[in-house]
Amino acid sequence: MKAWPVVGIFSMQLLLTAAHWFLYSTWIAFHPGLSPQSILALRILLTLFAISFIAAALLSFRFSNWAVSALYKLAATWLGALNFFFLAACLCWISDFVLRISHTDPNPPLLANLFFGFGALTAVYGLINARFIRLRRIAVRLPNLPESWHGRTGMLISDLHLGPVNGRAFCRKIAKLAVRLKPEILFIAGDLFDGSKADPVPMIAPLKQLAPPLGIYYSTGNHDEFANVALYNAVLEEAGIHVLENKKIVIDDVQIAGVNFGDTTYPLRLRMLLDGLALDPEKASILLNHVPNRLPIIEGAGVGLQLSGHTHGGQIFPFTWFTRRAFGKFTYGLQKFGNLQVCTSSGAGTWGPPMRVGTAPEVVLLRFE
Repeated sequence: MKAWPVVGIFSMQLLLTAAHWFLYSTWIAFHPGLSPQSILALRILLTLFAISFIAAALLSFRFSNWAVSALYKLAATWLGALNFFFLAACLCWISDFVLRISHTDPNPPLLANLFFGFGALTAVYGLINARFIRLRRIAVRLPNLPESWHGRTGMLISDLHLGPVNGRAFCRKIAKLAVRLKPEILFIAGDLFDGSKADPVPMIAPLKQLAPPLGIYYSTGNHDEFANVALYNAVLEEAGIHVLENKKIVIDDVQIAGVNFGDTTYPLRLRMLLDGLALDPEKASILLNHVPNRLPIIEGAGVGLQLSGHTHGGQIFPFTWFTRRAFGKFTYGLQKFGNLQVCTSSGAGTWGPPMRVGTAPEVVLLRFE
């Protein structure tokens, strides 16, 4: 294993250990009088939870079976709950401090039970919210759009993260939506797979029933490139899905292009790839680019519309704030960057915690005008 992944894994585990220690210390401090047996049980339980997600994630990259899948789901669910319990612990200390400086005697057990209870309810809401996929409709006006495209609809899906949490049943749900909506073209803007070890054939089988008149088009996201991207692409091509590996095709006088995620991480390489695509500025163009960044380069290449995902809108609070700081207004929705339009979806699936708080899972129906 290379040095950087080891450093990353160690750093994340250190962070998770510190968060669990903070949880443990807060609960003990706000519940004085706990028996030694209860304290020991809590210590053991939180220690196991602290190492559960890293262990489950590493196992999921090596093995694919029901036991690993169950462990990953449990660990990922706890990871989401940890986020809200950590915030609850912070609120415990803040409230205790405010009450003390205002000369009011706090009730530590009541504070802890109140905030941690609210954290648990928020986690449950997040689990439920993540299962209800919304439909968002967007009208897109593209320069040089042929008359034949006016009134056509395209469906944008991204970030299904097919793997231990979202499997074949989840893919079937998305496919049923597409069958009901009847788009004339389907775009998959990356992270179709989670990157864990799994057989992609049964997972994407529901997509085989889709036959939009203008086809299905896909480009990779970062998670798709975690595993055997060549295998994934071969399976998708066999299923009738066009994999746009840094290439362009023309559909009824509209240029449809896609770039691999890995190549977009290098600005110079991306610029050269786009130059190599030789986009015609006199024709409308649509680019599948997983991450809504490198926009000056994309606009400079003459792209009219970029379709992206990746951000999940932040997926769960407070990461919604951090994502907004990273991507600004391009975190979500249809936005303009000069002559370029960028449509970023919050995605249909989840990564890590199978929760959504402050965001909603979605598919996007584009109407070209």
